[in-house]
Amino acid sequence: MAPIAEIRPSPIAGTWYSGNSGILAEQIDTFLSQAKPPEIPGKIFGLLAPHAGHRYSGATAGYAYHTVQGNTYELVIILSPSHAYYLAELLTSAHLYYATPLGKIPINQEALTLLQQELKKEDSGINLIAEDEEHSIEIQLPFLQRALKGEFSLLPIMMRSQSPETVHQLAQALLPIIKKYKTLVIASSDLSHFYPLDIANSLDSGMLKMVEDCSPEGVLKAEKNGSGSACGAAPIAVALTLAKEAGASHVKIVHHSTSADVTGDASSVVGYGAAVIYFQKNK
Repeated sequence: MAPIAEIRPSPIAGTWYSGNSGILAEQIDTFLSQAKPPEIPGKIFGLLAPHAGHRYSGATAGYAYHTVQGNTYELVIILSPSHAYYLAELLTSAHLYYATPLGKIPINQEALTLLQQELKKEDSGINLIAEDEEHSIEIQLPFLQRALKGEFSLLPIMMRSQSPETVHQLAQALLPIIKKYKTLVIASSDLSHFYPLDIANSLDSGMLKMVEDCSPEGVLKAEKNGSGSACGAAPIAVALTLAKEAGASHVKIVHHSTSADVTGDASSVVGYGAAVIYFQKNK
């Protein structure tokens, strides 16, 4: 069996986003500079950002990342769905680094060990996987590399389970970690998939309303009963649960778009939302 490479091989650089470092940096900077989100009236806890190819969702992602531009963090936790099938409910990378054309980002091994210990207390666990093809974590990285100031480490978590029990267990396990490090939490999720534009907008509105209400229960319920849609409903629910536990119970939706804005095809679209989770100013 071949040893696991230190750096995770990227399955999407050059297709989902530019493989040229100069072009990629310029594109991300343009997304950030063109975004005009409303003012966030408090300290930012986390973001909801889409994970389609940058051509489709980059403008919306720019609205989320604009709000943390110039900030410094020790750790970025990215919560994403798992688009591939694995037996495990929770997954993370077995590699030591993620990489994009803009450079490599270390996975925080200390934070990962702490997560494993805390999940064990919750009668849960997390599986390490190598050479995964999950795009929904990697697609966020160029935005982080251009928006944030200074170096940061990463804790990537992919969720196959959407159960309330797993959401609760993961949020509880992450709580000591966000207390230990200066942390930014990102829920990586697109919204509705492949509906006509009017239906997509309705489903997206239903989900974003639950996000804006900072209701993890509402997010999971909307996904289950069909009143809203998000492929990352569970990651969103974890981020909101964790935020409320930390005292950050305010959310502002800063942008919404669909693939029709880029392609002009309104017959079958994917929805994208950007949101900011934050503390009140006195927190």
